[in-house]
Amino acid sequence: MNLLDPQGPVAAANSTILVDSVFIMLAIVVPTIVAILAFAFWFRASNTKARFQPDFVYSGRVEMVVWAIPALTVILLGGVAWIGSHQLDPRTPVPGTGSPVRIQVVSLDWKWLFIYPDQRIATVNSLTVPAGAELNFQLTSSSVMNVFFIPQLGSMIYTMNGMVTRLNLRADNEGKLQGLSAHFSGDGFPAMMFDVNVVSPLAFPDWVATTAKTDAVLNEDSYKKLMQQSIERGRPTYRLEDPRLFDLIASQHIPPGPGPELISDAGRPHSGGVDAR
Repeated sequence: MNLLDPQGPVAAANSTILVDSVFIMLAIVVPTIVAILAFAFWFRASNTKARFQPDFVYSGRVEMVVWAIPALTVILLGGVAWIGSHQLDPRTPVPGTGSPVRIQVVSLDWKWLFIYPDQRIATVNSLTVPAGAELNFQLTSSSVMNVFFIPQLGSMIYTMNGMVTRLNLRADNEGKLQGLSAHFSGDGFPAMMFDVNVVSPLAFPDWVATTAKTDAVLNEDSYKKLMQQSIERGRPTYRLEDPRLFDLIASQHIPPGPGPELISDAGRPHSGGVDAR
């Protein structure tokens, strides 16, 4: 989950903003540290050349330096943040090769559900995407607010019950990445991680076909069992019975979960689905 090893254009832009911001801030941090050391050395008790000026109260040149450098730093940081926040709007399309892949994400307690409505499949704690394709995420929560984040692909975004947020990303290189929850949500929060498998565009249809052969079915009844608070140790896969399931969750036609309880059986294994590993 190395932020400085981006695997997509959004993460690369985020990394650039991070690095640029650090160097801009160093423009005031480094001179300040050097000045502290220089002043301490020059005005030491043993230095007879240092002038003692108890009546000194104002210097235009000192005021210019003291205020100009921080002002320029704030202006530069503000410009970087302003431009970056508009260019990296989560809803901004990220052009890719081939057909875009639509993925619906539901944050559960304490696991992630990924629904592929066009492919009629779903997975838990395992996200598989083709390299180079535009990824259109729709995100919501089954209970409490959470944060979806794949550090090497880009922007983190909140998931909230009763509403849908949107995020567009792209993964450029094949490989295995890691995603996580970036918002505390109860006892099982530390284990709320998920795999991101970036496969070739030719391998993605084969994965879909294999996943669609699973015996486990995701519908309203099985979803209600899945949303119960538990830590999922495996990587279950499902056939999606109703492609409108996400809409039913987001519109609260399926009532939301109670949220983390004061005392919960966080280690309780969840039964159902087929381990994809």
